[in-house]
Amino acid sequence: MRINFELLDLRAFLAVLDLGGFHRAAAALNLSQSALSRRIRALEQAVGAPLLERTTRHVAPTATGRAFEPLARRSIEDIESQLMILTGAGERLEGQITVACIPTAAFYFLPRAIERFNKHFPRIRFRILDLSANEALDSVARGQAEFGINLTGSTHEELTFKPLIDDPFVLACRRDHAFARRKRLSWSDLEDEPLIGVSRTSGNRAILDQALSKAGVHLSFRYEVNHLTTSLGLVERGLGVSVLPRLATPPAGHPTIVTKQIGTPEVRRTIGLTERRRGRLSPAAQRFRDLLLTIGPAAPRN
Repeated sequence: MRINFELLDLRAFLAVLDLGGFHRAAAALNLSQSALSRRIRALEQAVGAPLLERTTRHVAPTATGRAFEPLARRSIEDIESQLMILTGAGERLEGQITVACIPTAAFYFLPRAIERFNKHFPRIRFRILDLSANEALDSVARGQAEFGINLTGSTHEELTFKPLIDDPFVLACRRDHAFARRKRLSWSDLEDEPLIGVSRTSGNRAILDQALSKAGVHLSFRYEVNHLTTSLGLVERGLGVSVLPRLATPPAGHPTIVTKQIGTPEVRRTIGLTERRRGRLSPAAQRFRDLLLTIGPAAPRN
């Protein structure tokens, strides 16, 4: 079967998703709204199913649209990457990208994306502002960073948020702890344990406390720290067990620490892109932002 559509059809579809509507997408692509609508209809006809649900107030992807989105992003990235290789444009593109990023994403997620990006754009420099959630939001809003990687729930009226990674909270314990032999834990199992958690001012703690409160679960933390890496140091010394996002845990095979899933309820945080609503990215930052959207969730660390 041959499916016919144009590259601009894919760009039109993604622009509507990224910008939240036809009016902004048409302006960004320098198209009339009627021309943009024709592009979307042509793509839907080629795919054989509706990709967008339109109401008077918003536009959202259908189930087919959600499944098609990563394919569309990868297709555009692959074509552009190959063109860069053929023309040598990637070798010539220069500049600096400044990203405001929460520390766990800066340490575990961002390097993977930068490594992939540098294969095509080796002359681009990066400035990474590893900041707390609120500081990172302010940095993007003030224009100190072109965009940010932050937590859902960390909101700013001048910024938008687009999800990248779904990251569950897990338990970290020593390999000689009784929990290390358990396949799965419940939150009630932790009630009598010396718990290590991040401080109440942390965005991660706010997400955890809110979710557990709704489920009627109340935990008492013996130790509170400002940085997730500090909690792992306490775990290594056998002072307690830590509840933290999976992305912040050591990789499988760590000599001392293992992680375990905690269920009922499963508490998750969402990490995503924060951008200024009326901001305009540099060509290099736009390419890196698009790459981040194609990478998807990181593989489980244990």
